[in-house]
Amino acid sequence: MLAQAAGFALLAAVSPTALLVMAVFLSSAEPRRTAFMYAAGAVLMTVVMAVAVLLIIRAVHLNDASHHDPRFGLRFALGAASLLICAVLVLRPKRTVSPDEQPGGQPKKPGLIARMTARPHPLTAFVVGLIIFAPGATFIAAVQAVATADATPALTLTALVIVIVLSVLAVWLPLLAYLVAPDATTRTLRHASGWLSANSRTLVTAALAVAGFALVINGALGLWG
Repeated sequence: MLAQAAGFALLAAVSPTALLVMAVFLSSAEPRRTAFMYAAGAVLMTVVMAVAVLLIIRAVHLNDASHHDPRFGLRFALGAASLLICAVLVLRPKRTVSPDEQPGGQPKKPGLIARMTARPHPLTAFVVGLIIFAPGATFIAAVQAVATADATPALTLTALVIVIVLSVLAVWLPLLAYLVAPDATTRTLRHASGWLSANSRTLVTAALAVAGFALVINGALGLWG
């Protein structure tokens, strides 16, 4: 159970956007405070949703042996959703115009996250953390692996903490690195921003594909095996 939950949590942690935003906040006028608030929002959202998903799964008794089919049906559905999103990312045409312009030459309106990070502020950073770390299919799959396992309360709590820590890896790891070596961390993130921007779709698509196939196969084996 621990290995399965940790694996899905690591896939959920693949978030180029989270790293790009952290790079922006660590280069702001108040880097430490802004980055801390961003991390606080990310952790709060992750903790609240992890507990909520676990309680919901336990409330509908998906962890009971008598609910075998619904439990594996949920895994299959999560996998199918991941593969559907993956297919949309693969089939969606890549941008062929400048990121700052629309085909007609008109300036492109920045997205919500871009607008919120244009002028970094600690309170805004907290909200951005909440938004970016809203739960996805891989995160729900990680919590479901914990919630449906036949484990002691202590092991369940330990597994849930592991899922939370791994899911917000893209936030606490660069923040910790910044506290140890601020200049080197800021410089590294700044240099990595271009590569992350260019390969963000590939990274997210790969993570969704791996999680999707794993969940679909696991769900199918449970339902029809």
